[in-house]
Amino acid sequence: MSFLPRLARLKAALILGVALAAGLAADAGARSRIKNIANFEGIRQNKLVGYGLIIGLNGTGDTLNNSPFTQQSIIAMLERLGVNTCDIAGSLRTKNVAAVMVTATLPPFARQGSRVDVAVGTFGDATSLQGGTLLVTPLLGADGEVYAVAQGAVAIGGFTASGQGASVTRNIPTSGKIAAGGIVERELGFQLASMDRTRISLHNPDLTTARRIAQAINNFLRTPAARPLDPGTVLLLVPDNRRGDIVNLLTDIEQLPVDPDQVARVVIDEKTGTIVMGDAVRISTVAIAHGNLTIRITETPQVSQPNPFAPSTLGAPTVPGAITGGAIARGGATVVVPRTQVEVEEENNRRLAILPSGVTLQELANGLNALGFGPRDMITILQAVKAAGALQADIEVM
Repeated sequence: MSFLPRLARLKAALILGVALAAGLAADAGARSRIKNIANFEGIRQNKLVGYGLIIGLNGTGDTLNNSPFTQQSIIAMLERLGVNTCDIAGSLRTKNVAAVMVTATLPPFARQGSRVDVAVGTFGDATSLQGGTLLVTPLLGADGEVYAVAQGAVAIGGFTASGQGASVTRNIPTSGKIAAGGIVERELGFQLASMDRTRISLHNPDLTTARRIAQAINNFLRTPAARPLDPGTVLLLVPDNRRGDIVNLLTDIEQLPVDPDQVARVVIDEKTGTIVMGDAVRISTVAIAHGNLTIRITETPQVSQPNPFAPSTLGAPTVPGAITGGAIARGGATVVVPRTQVEVEEENNRRLAILPSGVTLQELANGLNALGFGPRDMITILQAVKAAGALQADIEVM
Protein backbone atom coordinates (compact mmCIF):
# COMPACT_ATOMS: atom_id res chain seq x y z
CA MET A 1 0.00 0.00 0.00
CA SER A 2 1.44 3.37 -1.01
CA PHE A 3 2.03 5.98 1.65
CA LEU A 4 1.22 8.99 -0.60
CA PRO A 5 -2.50 8.20 -1.23
CA ARG A 6 -3.00 7.69 2.48
CA LEU A 7 -1.33 11.04 3.23
CA ALA A 8 -3.51 12.72 0.62
CA ARG A 9 -6.68 11.28 2.19
CA LEU A 10 -5.61 12.50 5.63
CA LYS A 11 -4.91 15.94 4.24
CA ALA A 12 -8.30 16.08 2.51
CA ALA A 13 -10.05 14.97 5.70
CA LEU A 14 -8.21 17.64 7.67
CA ILE A 15 -9.21 20.36 5.19
CA LEU A 16 -12.84 19.16 5.28
CA GLY A 17 -12.84 19.22 9.08
CA VAL A 18 -11.46 22.76 9.17
CA ALA A 19 -14.08 23.90 6.65
CA LEU A 20 -16.91 22.34 8.66
CA ALA A 21 -15.60 23.90 11.85
CA ALA A 22 -15.40 27.28 10.16
CA GLY A 23 -18.95 26.89 8.89
CA LEU A 24 -20.25 25.95 12.33
CA ALA A 25 -18.39 28.86 13.88
CA ALA A 26 -19.84 31.27 11.34
CA ASP A 27 -23.34 29.91 11.94
CA ALA A 28 -22.89 30.16 15.69
CA GLY A 29 -21.53 33.68 15.38
CA ALA A 30 -24.68 34.79 13.56
CA ARG A 31 -26.85 33.68 16.48
CA SER A 32 -27.65 35.61 19.64
CA ARG A 33 -28.79 34.53 23.05
CA ILE A 34 -32.32 35.42 24.10
CA LYS A 35 -30.66 37.31 26.94
CA ASN A 36 -29.10 39.74 24.44
CA ILE A 37 -32.18 40.46 22.32
CA ALA A 38 -34.98 40.49 24.91
CA ASN A 39 -35.72 41.04 28.58
CA PHE A 40 -38.13 39.41 31.01
CA GLU A 41 -41.10 41.13 32.58
CA GLY A 42 -40.35 42.58 36.00
CA ILE A 43 -36.56 42.34 35.71
CA ARG A 44 -35.92 46.01 35.03
CA GLN A 45 -34.28 49.14 36.39
CA ASN A 46 -36.03 52.22 37.75
CA LYS A 47 -34.88 55.84 37.56
CA LEU A 48 -34.67 58.04 40.65
CA VAL A 49 -34.29 61.80 40.92
CA GLY A 50 -33.88 64.34 43.71
CA TYR A 51 -32.95 67.93 44.51
CA GLY A 52 -30.19 68.72 46.97
CA LEU A 53 -27.44 71.06 48.11
CA ILE A 54 -23.68 70.67 47.83
CA ILE A 55 -21.59 72.54 50.40
CA GLY A 56 -17.88 73.13 50.92
CA LEU A 57 -17.15 74.71 47.53
CA ASN A 58 -14.22 77.09 47.35
CA GLY A 59 -16.08 80.15 46.11
CA THR A 60 -17.39 78.32 43.03
CA GLY A 61 -20.98 77.89 44.14
CA ASP A 62 -24.17 79.60 43.08
CA THR A 63 -24.59 83.36 43.14
CA LEU A 64 -27.57 83.80 45.43
CA ASN A 65 -28.78 86.92 43.62
CA ASN A 66 -28.98 84.94 40.37
CA SER A 67 -30.19 81.67 41.96
CA PRO A 68 -33.02 82.48 44.40
CA PHE A 69 -33.94 78.80 44.70
CA THR A 70 -30.52 78.14 46.25
CA GLN A 71 -31.11 80.83 48.84
CA GLN A 72 -34.56 79.46 49.66
CA SER A 73 -33.12 75.96 50.01
CA ILE A 74 -30.42 77.17 52.39
CA ILE A 75 -32.99 78.97 54.54
CA ALA A 76 -35.31 75.95 54.61
CA MET A 77 -32.43 73.63 55.56
CA LEU A 78 -31.27 75.91 58.39
CA GLU A 79 -34.81 76.22 59.75
CA ARG A 80 -35.22 72.43 59.79
CA LEU A 81 -32.02 72.27 61.81
CA GLY A 82 -33.34 74.81 64.34
CA VAL A 83 -31.54 77.93 63.11
CA ASN A 84 -33.57 81.16 63.12
CA THR A 85 -33.09 82.83 59.73
CA CYS A 86 -35.52 85.73 60.07
CA ASP A 87 -32.75 88.31 60.52
CA ILE A 88 -30.25 86.89 58.01
CA ALA A 89 -32.51 85.89 55.12
CA GLY A 90 -31.76 89.03 53.13
CA SER A 91 -28.05 89.16 53.91
CA LEU A 92 -26.90 85.74 52.70
CA ARG A 93 -23.93 86.17 50.35
CA THR A 94 -22.25 82.78 50.48
CA LYS A 95 -20.58 81.35 47.36
CA ASN A 96 -19.80 77.93 48.83
CA VAL A 97 -23.19 76.28 48.21
CA ALA A 98 -24.66 74.98 44.95
CA ALA A 99 -28.08 73.59 44.13
CA VAL A 100 -27.89 70.31 42.21
CA MET A 101 -30.13 67.71 40.65
CA VAL A 102 -29.33 64.20 41.85
CA THR A 103 -30.04 61.12 39.72
CA ALA A 104 -29.58 57.40 40.29
CA THR A 105 -30.68 54.06 38.89
CA LEU A 106 -32.42 51.56 41.15
CA PRO A 107 -31.31 48.05 40.11
CA PRO A 108 -33.88 45.26 39.85
CA PHE A 109 -34.63 43.52 43.16
CA ALA A 110 -32.48 45.96 45.16
CA ARG A 111 -32.87 45.30 48.87
CA GLN A 112 -32.93 47.74 51.78
CA GLY A 113 -29.45 48.82 52.76
CA SER A 114 -27.85 48.11 49.39
CA ARG A 115 -25.92 50.96 47.78
CA VAL A 116 -26.18 52.57 44.35
CA ASP A 117 -24.07 55.11 42.50
CA VAL A 118 -25.30 58.68 42.34
CA ALA A 119 -24.75 61.41 39.72
CA VAL A 120 -25.07 65.15 40.45
CA GLY A 121 -25.26 68.20 38.18
CA THR A 122 -25.51 71.90 38.92
CA PHE A 123 -28.87 73.62 38.74
CA GLY A 124 -27.70 77.24 39.06
CA ASP A 125 -24.64 79.21 37.96
CA ALA A 126 -22.01 77.36 40.00
CA THR A 127 -18.71 77.04 38.13
CA SER A 128 -17.28 73.92 39.80
CA LEU A 129 -18.25 71.18 42.27
CA GLN A 130 -14.67 70.36 43.21
CA GLY A 131 -14.29 69.59 46.90
CA GLY A 132 -18.04 69.66 47.56
CA THR A 133 -20.16 67.36 49.73
CA LEU A 134 -23.75 66.48 48.98
CA LEU A 135 -26.12 66.81 51.94
CA VAL A 136 -28.80 64.22 52.65
CA THR A 137 -31.05 64.11 49.56
CA PRO A 138 -34.13 61.90 49.16
CA LEU A 139 -34.38 60.23 45.75
CA LEU A 140 -37.89 59.83 44.38
CA GLY A 141 -39.37 57.41 41.87
CA ALA A 142 -41.97 58.11 39.20
CA ASP A 143 -44.71 57.49 41.79
CA GLY A 144 -43.36 60.21 44.12
CA GLU A 145 -42.19 57.75 46.79
CA VAL A 146 -38.72 57.90 48.32
CA TYR A 147 -36.70 54.82 47.36
CA ALA A 148 -33.17 55.90 48.29
CA VAL A 149 -31.24 58.58 50.16
CA ALA A 150 -27.98 60.06 48.84
CA GLN A 151 -25.10 61.80 50.59
CA GLY A 152 -21.33 61.96 50.27
CA ALA A 153 -18.29 63.65 48.77
CA VAL A 154 -18.52 64.50 45.08
CA ALA A 155 -15.83 63.34 42.65
CA ILE A 156 -15.55 65.30 39.41
CA GLY A 157 -13.61 64.40 36.28
CA GLY A 158 -12.36 67.91 35.50
CA PHE A 159 -11.25 71.22 36.92
CA THR A 160 -11.24 74.92 36.17
CA ALA A 161 -8.61 77.54 36.89
CA SER A 162 -8.65 81.19 35.92
CA GLY A 163 -6.69 84.40 36.30
CA GLN A 164 -6.98 87.95 35.11
CA GLY A 165 -5.80 87.19 31.59
CA ALA A 166 -6.57 83.54 30.97
CA SER A 167 -8.59 80.55 32.17
CA VAL A 168 -8.35 76.79 31.75
CA THR A 169 -11.25 74.31 31.94
CA ARG A 170 -10.85 70.56 31.65
CA ASN A 171 -13.86 68.31 31.01
CA ILE A 172 -17.06 69.31 32.84
CA PRO A 173 -16.43 70.51 36.42
CA THR A 174 -20.14 71.22 37.05
CA SER A 175 -21.15 67.55 37.20
CA GLY A 176 -19.82 64.61 39.17
CA LYS A 177 -20.52 61.27 40.78
CA ILE A 178 -20.69 59.77 44.24
CA ALA A 179 -19.65 56.13 44.16
CA ALA A 180 -22.04 54.08 46.29
CA GLY A 181 -23.45 57.35 47.56
CA GLY A 182 -27.09 56.22 47.69
CA ILE A 183 -28.66 53.81 50.17
CA VAL A 184 -31.83 51.95 49.18
CA GLU A 185 -34.63 52.59 51.69
CA ARG A 186 -37.64 51.02 49.96
CA GLU A 187 -37.97 47.75 48.03
CA LEU A 188 -40.19 47.12 45.05
CA GLY A 189 -42.96 44.67 45.82
CA PHE A 190 -42.42 42.18 43.01
CA GLN A 191 -42.37 38.43 43.66
CA LEU A 192 -40.68 36.67 40.77
CA ALA A 193 -40.55 33.21 42.30
CA SER A 194 -44.35 32.92 42.67
CA MET A 195 -45.19 33.83 39.06
CA ASP A 196 -46.91 31.23 36.89
CA ARG A 197 -46.42 33.21 33.67
CA THR A 198 -44.19 35.94 32.36
CA ARG A 199 -43.73 37.96 29.22
CA ILE A 200 -40.57 38.33 27.17
CA SER A 201 -40.12 41.74 25.53
CA LEU A 202 -37.96 42.03 22.42
CA HIS A 203 -35.53 44.91 22.11
CA ASN A 204 -36.29 45.17 18.38
CA PRO A 205 -39.85 44.01 17.73
CA ASP A 206 -40.10 41.61 14.80
CA LEU A 207 -42.66 38.91 13.97
CA THR A 208 -40.12 36.37 12.76
CA THR A 209 -37.84 36.86 15.75
CA ALA A 210 -40.76 36.53 18.19
CA ARG A 211 -41.82 33.23 16.59
CA ARG A 212 -38.26 31.89 16.63
CA ILE A 213 -37.95 32.70 20.35
CA ALA A 214 -41.18 30.84 21.08
CA GLN A 215 -40.06 27.87 19.00
CA ALA A 216 -36.66 27.74 20.74
CA ILE A 217 -38.33 27.76 24.17
CA ASN A 218 -40.86 25.08 23.23
CA ASN A 219 -38.16 22.84 21.77
CA PHE A 220 -36.14 23.22 24.95
CA LEU A 221 -39.07 22.53 27.31
CA ARG A 222 -40.62 19.93 24.95
CA THR A 223 -44.02 21.45 25.58
CA PRO A 224 -45.96 24.35 23.98
CA ALA A 225 -45.34 26.74 26.86
CA ALA A 226 -44.49 29.86 24.83
CA ARG A 227 -46.35 31.69 22.09
CA PRO A 228 -45.88 35.11 20.47
CA LEU A 229 -48.52 37.70 21.32
CA ASP A 230 -47.27 40.44 19.00
CA PRO A 231 -44.01 41.40 17.27
CA GLY A 232 -42.53 42.62 20.56
CA THR A 233 -43.91 40.16 23.14
CA VAL A 234 -43.70 36.42 23.79
CA LEU A 235 -45.88 34.91 26.52
CA LEU A 236 -44.30 32.14 28.61
CA LEU A 237 -46.48 29.84 30.75
CA VAL A 238 -44.46 28.16 33.48
CA PRO A 239 -44.82 24.36 33.14
CA ASP A 240 -46.22 22.48 36.13
CA ASN A 241 -42.94 20.66 36.73
CA ARG A 242 -41.07 24.01 36.95
CA ARG A 243 -43.41 25.81 39.35
CA GLY A 244 -41.45 27.46 42.13
CA ASP A 245 -38.27 27.13 40.08
CA ILE A 246 -38.79 30.09 37.75
CA VAL A 247 -35.36 31.59 38.43
CA ASN A 248 -33.58 28.51 37.12
CA LEU A 249 -36.11 28.27 34.29
CA LEU A 250 -35.43 31.82 33.10
CA THR A 251 -31.70 31.23 33.47
CA ASP A 252 -31.90 28.28 31.09
CA ILE A 253 -34.18 30.12 28.65
CA GLU A 254 -32.04 33.26 28.37
CA GLN A 255 -29.09 31.14 27.22
CA LEU A 256 -30.97 29.64 24.26
CA PRO A 257 -29.54 30.72 20.85
CA VAL A 258 -31.85 32.40 18.35
CA ASP A 259 -31.28 33.85 14.88
CA PRO A 260 -32.81 37.35 15.09
CA ASP A 261 -34.39 38.61 11.90
CA GLN A 262 -34.37 42.22 10.79
CA VAL A 263 -36.03 44.49 8.27
CA ALA A 264 -33.90 45.44 5.27
CA ARG A 265 -32.92 49.00 6.09
CA VAL A 266 -30.40 51.57 4.90
CA VAL A 267 -29.55 54.23 7.50
CA ILE A 268 -28.09 57.48 6.16
CA ASP A 269 -26.59 60.30 8.20
CA GLU A 270 -26.21 63.19 5.77
CA LYS A 271 -24.45 65.36 8.34
CA THR A 272 -21.42 63.05 8.52
CA GLY A 273 -21.81 61.13 5.26
CA THR A 274 -22.30 57.81 7.08
CA ILE A 275 -24.11 54.92 5.40
CA VAL A 276 -25.09 51.72 7.23
CA MET A 277 -26.76 48.88 5.31
CA GLY A 278 -28.10 45.64 6.75
CA ASP A 279 -27.28 42.24 5.35
CA ALA A 280 -30.86 41.79 4.07
CA VAL A 281 -30.62 44.72 1.65
CA ARG A 282 -31.24 43.63 -1.94
CA ILE A 283 -31.41 45.52 -5.22
CA SER A 284 -33.23 44.83 -8.47
CA THR A 285 -31.62 45.12 -11.89
CA VAL A 286 -30.74 48.77 -12.37
CA ALA A 287 -28.31 50.87 -14.44
CA ILE A 288 -26.39 53.58 -12.62
CA ALA A 289 -24.42 56.50 -14.01
CA HIS A 290 -23.30 59.37 -11.85
CA GLY A 291 -21.20 62.36 -12.85
CA ASN A 292 -20.19 65.52 -11.07
CA LEU A 293 -20.45 69.01 -12.52
CA THR A 294 -18.13 71.50 -10.84
CA ILE A 295 -18.26 75.25 -11.52
CA ARG A 296 -15.33 77.11 -10.00
CA ILE A 297 -15.30 80.95 -9.93
CA THR A 298 -12.04 82.56 -8.84
CA GLU A 299 -11.79 86.25 -8.04
CA THR A 300 -8.27 87.81 -8.20
CA PRO A 301 -8.78 91.59 -8.12
CA GLN A 302 -5.79 93.75 -9.08
CA VAL A 303 -4.91 97.29 -8.00
CA SER A 304 -4.22 99.86 -10.75
CA GLN A 305 -1.79 102.47 -9.42
CA PRO A 306 -1.21 105.59 -11.64
CA ASN A 307 2.24 107.01 -12.27
CA PRO A 308 3.33 110.23 -10.55
CA PHE A 309 1.91 113.41 -12.15
CA ALA A 310 -0.36 111.35 -14.37
CA PRO A 311 -2.95 113.43 -16.22
CA SER A 312 -6.53 113.27 -15.04
CA THR A 313 -8.99 111.05 -16.77
CA LEU A 314 -11.53 112.40 -19.19
CA GLY A 315 -14.21 114.35 -17.46
CA ALA A 316 -12.32 114.58 -14.14
CA PRO A 317 -12.82 117.79 -12.14
CA THR A 318 -10.12 120.48 -12.36
CA VAL A 319 -8.62 122.89 -9.86
CA PRO A 320 -9.21 126.63 -10.48
CA GLY A 321 -6.09 128.76 -11.19
CA ALA A 322 -4.31 126.38 -13.58
CA ILE A 323 -1.80 127.78 -16.08
CA THR A 324 -3.37 126.07 -19.08
CA GLY A 325 -6.98 126.91 -19.66
CA GLY A 326 -7.23 128.43 -16.21
CA ALA A 327 -7.15 125.00 -14.45
CA ILE A 328 -4.57 122.54 -13.16
CA ALA A 329 -5.15 118.87 -14.11
CA ARG A 330 -5.70 116.57 -11.11
CA GLY A 331 -3.55 113.36 -10.90
CA GLY A 332 -4.89 109.85 -11.76
CA ALA A 333 -6.82 107.78 -9.16
CA THR A 334 -5.95 104.35 -7.69
CA VAL A 335 -8.64 101.84 -8.69
CA VAL A 336 -9.31 98.10 -8.18
CA VAL A 337 -9.65 96.24 -11.46
CA PRO A 338 -11.72 92.98 -11.19
CA ARG A 339 -10.25 89.80 -12.62
CA THR A 340 -12.70 86.87 -12.74
CA GLN A 341 -11.87 83.36 -13.93
CA VAL A 342 -14.68 80.85 -14.48
CA GLU A 343 -13.91 77.14 -14.90
CA VAL A 344 -16.40 74.37 -15.62
CA GLU A 345 -15.40 70.77 -14.99
CA GLU A 346 -17.63 67.89 -15.98
CA GLU A 347 -16.62 64.30 -15.39
CA ASN A 348 -17.20 62.61 -18.72
CA ASN A 349 -15.39 59.40 -17.88
CA ARG A 350 -18.26 58.09 -15.73
CA ARG A 351 -19.84 55.16 -17.49
CA LEU A 352 -23.22 53.53 -17.15
CA ALA A 353 -22.95 50.49 -14.87
CA ILE A 354 -25.54 47.73 -14.53
CA LEU A 355 -26.13 46.03 -11.19
CA PRO A 356 -27.96 42.70 -11.64
CA SER A 357 -31.02 41.70 -9.70
CA GLY A 358 -30.67 40.20 -6.22
CA VAL A 359 -27.12 41.30 -5.55
CA THR A 360 -25.88 40.93 -1.99
CA LEU A 361 -24.67 43.68 0.29
CA GLN A 362 -21.04 42.86 -0.49
CA GLU A 363 -21.68 42.93 -4.25
CA LEU A 364 -23.54 46.22 -3.96
CA ALA A 365 -20.68 47.79 -2.00
CA ASN A 366 -18.10 46.43 -4.44
CA GLY A 367 -20.07 47.75 -7.41
CA LEU A 368 -20.40 51.26 -6.00
CA ASN A 369 -16.75 51.33 -4.95
CA ALA A 370 -15.67 50.15 -8.40
CA LEU A 371 -17.43 53.15 -9.93
CA GLY A 372 -15.33 55.43 -7.74
CA PHE A 373 -18.17 56.86 -5.68
CA GLY A 374 -17.60 58.44 -2.30
CA PRO A 375 -20.04 58.39 0.64
CA ARG A 376 -21.77 61.60 -0.46
CA ASP A 377 -22.30 60.27 -3.97
CA MET A 378 -23.55 56.94 -2.60
CA ILE A 379 -26.20 58.72 -0.54
CA THR A 380 -27.59 60.40 -3.66
CA ILE A 381 -27.40 57.16 -5.67
CA LEU A 382 -29.18 55.07 -3.02
CA GLN A 383 -31.97 57.62 -2.72
CA ALA A 384 -32.35 57.67 -6.51
CA VAL A 385 -32.38 53.86 -6.70
CA LYS A 386 -35.03 53.78 -3.97
CA ALA A 387 -37.12 56.34 -5.89
CA ALA A 388 -36.84 54.10 -8.97
CA GLY A 389 -38.25 51.17 -6.98
CA ALA A 390 -35.12 49.06 -7.39
CA LEU A 391 -33.88 49.14 -3.76
CA GLN A 392 -35.66 46.48 -1.71
CA ALA A 393 -35.09 48.15 1.64
CA ASP A 394 -36.27 51.04 3.75
CA ILE A 395 -34.16 54.22 3.81
CA GLU A 396 -33.96 56.02 7.13
CA VAL A 397 -32.33 59.45 7.10
CA MET A 398 -31.00 60.56 10.46
